[in-house]
Amino acid sequence: MTPANAIRGGDFDYDTHGGGYAQRRRPDPRIEAMVHAALGDAKTVLNVGAGAGSYEPLDRRVIAIEPSAAMRAQRPPDRPAIIGFAEQLPLDDQSVDAAMAIYTVHQWADLDAGLAELRRVTRGPIVIMAGDADTFDRLWITDYAPELLSAEAKRTPSMAYLAERIGARSEILSVPVPFDCTDGFLEAFYGRPERMLEPQVRQAQSSWGFVDAGVEARFVEALSKDLASGRWDERYGHLRTQATFEGALRLVVGRP
Repeated sequence: MTPANAIRGGDFDYDTHGGGYAQRRRPDPRIEAMVHAALGDAKTVLNVGAGAGSYEPLDRRVIAIEPSAAMRAQRPPDRPAIIGFAEQLPLDDQSVDAAMAIYTVHQWADLDAGLAELRRVTRGPIVIMAGDADTFDRLWITDYAPELLSAEAKRTPSMAYLAERIGARSEILSVPVPFDCTDGFLEAFYGRPERMLEPQVRQAQSSWGFVDAGVEARFVEALSKDLASGRWDERYGHLRTQATFEGALRLVVGRP
């Protein structure tokens, strides 16, 4: 087993850049319903890379694991998190009914070790929310910051890879993103491009931490120009009236 002091906290420094996540990355109730349904009737749920607590079911016992002090500090006082890492979970074998990992596996230092640990400690379903890199090109952001999604694709494991490692029986579910999605990930603003011009919105998207500052500045300039001229609406205006968007967001559900 890897010594605890040899495990690093992923590839993004949330202690430095994680402020405000709880306000800008609020769980969307419709996506939350899919996550909770996938957890089945589990009474004890492990949440790895738990962050500020998004998507945790409030009607069950949740064991939250989070390495970042800044993220733990944003959790409600009655829902504290344990300091820990996916690669070395401080739990006994088969000790929880279900596990969840929400937008976190691409951050892990050792993905295989983390997934093996999830399966070791979990009796029932494992639910992973992640982006499908094979469908990133569906996002209009590709036209304005191709480097952003290219960098994200390099960090993102394939859905088949995840499914194979978390269960003998697995399924990959497409997650429709609602137009008024309350969770501020990239796809959430598919029909509200003006929101992507807000620095606070981009600060709550770790993807921007993996491209040069010039890429972000160019993105803001180009998008601002196209919104002012009407060019964005000529190409993508139909998204403003589209109730949901099926892009890259997936739930991978593995069962033993």
